Amino acid sequence: MAFSLVGCASLDSDKVVAEKVEKAKIGPTTAPYKSITNFSSGLRCMDNLLLDFGVRDVAVIVEDLTDQTKKINTGTKDMLISAVSDMTRRSRAVRLVAYGQDSGNTIGFLYQALRREQYAVIPPFALRGSISQFDDTVVRRNLDAGVSFGTNLTLSAAATAQASILGIDLTMLSTQDLSVLPGVGSRNSVILFKQGKGFDGEAQIRKFGINFSLSTATQEGQAQAVRSLVELAAIELFGRLAKVPYWSCIGASDQDEAVVGEMRDWYEGMAANPNEIIGYFQQQMRIRHIYDGPVDGIVNPQIKEAVSRYRGALGLSREPKLTFDFFQAYIAAKHEEIASRVEPVPAAAATPAAPTDAPNAVATAALLSLQVSSVDNVRNFAAGDAVRLSIKPNRDAYVYCFHQDENQKISRFFPNRFHRDSRVDATQGVQLPGAMRFDIRMNKRAVPETVACFATERDVLPNLPAALNSGDFEPLPAKSLEQVRDVFVGVTKGVLAQEYFHVQPK
Repeated sequence: MAFSLVGCASLDSDKVVAEKVEKAKIGPTTAPYKSITNFSSGLRCMDNLLLDFGVRDVAVIVEDLTDQTKKINTGTKDMLISAVSDMTRRSRAVRLVAYGQDSGNTIGFLYQALRREQYAVIPPFALRGSISQFDDTVVRRNLDAGVSFGTNLTLSAAATAQASILGIDLTMLSTQDLSVLPGVGSRNSVILFKQGKGFDGEAQIRKFGINFSLSTATQEGQAQAVRSLVELAAIELFGRLAKVPYWSCIGASDQDEAVVGEMRDWYEGMAANPNEIIGYFQQQMRIRHIYDGPVDGIVNPQIKEAVSRYRGALGLSREPKLTFDFFQAYIAAKHEEIASRVEPVPAAAATPAAPTDAPNAVATAALLSLQVSSVDNVRNFAAGDAVRLSIKPNRDAYVYCFHQDENQKISRFFPNRFHRDSRVDATQGVQLPGAMRFDIRMNKRAVPETVACFATERDVLPNLPAALNSGDFEPLPAKSLEQVRDVFVGVTKGVLAQEYFHVQPK
């Protein structure tokens, strides 16, 4: 009978474990913000926000996200990489460059490893962080009871409940001097509740007054909690870096006191440097197609008119002022709905200029043209020589430059993460790389390479197919520069200028 009872108990245990595994496979079935195991919907929401606010070419190097507590054995960095991948499916806004501890410090790795690529590109940002807190069993409660019947039979029962706190800290640094970016960080913690022997439990995260809970019905409950913290941190960290309303992706209200406080911090931080806030709205008004001037942080009549019209569409006074109420309304607005109430700026005409000696001549815009040359008029380069280019349109235009290397791989190197504005002033032009933190060098085999630049009347980068609108310095699926040109011709209806520069070996 004893052997029989042991066998039944074993079978019952296996059945219980199997049922728990099947339940774990099914995942959450209730409303997303009541019982969740991750922030998948929030990551998709962030992808849409990054796309809507025109965020692109954000390059970040990420170190190993270590466990400083030495108590949580999870792949935290891999979880972060997966979260960012899900967060940029459509927008392609963020590119992570990952490396490990054995690569040395950030700057050393950048100069040693990234210079092996065609472009010696230094990501502007570095992400550091760790599992910084694990307070095990901060609260514990035991209940024990027993009943004895004579000397041979005793019945007893025990119940245990305990709570632990797990925390993650992430911070964004500038790779230029490894300084901390003010306000661009994430600090979150989760409370882990365990019952019985630890097989049944619950985890809770509190953010913006909202309680997020998830079931931890397996022994891997801590890893599940870490994944949720990492996904929440990715939403928060990149939302703050890009200044997009990330809180809407986790169910928080724009009227929440903490949210309003964060928006005011963003505004006052930019307003302290007028060029920064003016440049911010120049870029945003261009995305909304009601501003077609430079993004230089300098007030001009076009940005005044654009701000006035957008303020009116948001229900504010039409004063051309960059006030906090305008910033707050702009951040919280549904811009697809606002667009129908704002008249876009018409594209500039591109008709040929009439001869000045012709009778009744009418002044019209000259045909767009573009000049691409080396800074020192050098066309022949030895292996490893720096290539410095001068780009100059005959009038203000939007310029896009692509490079075809010795392996026939094509990538966009202007505009880029260091200079996101594609508009080029005709009087000044632009030098590449100039002061931008990347190099162009003749390949070691001294095989000819080609640079192709296209000038357009308006910013067409957002209108390019996703295959050609991916990150800067990344290989594109285009087979030739002529194929890239055909795409530009289709997007601009043939109104563009183009110029090639052939990098020849000595």
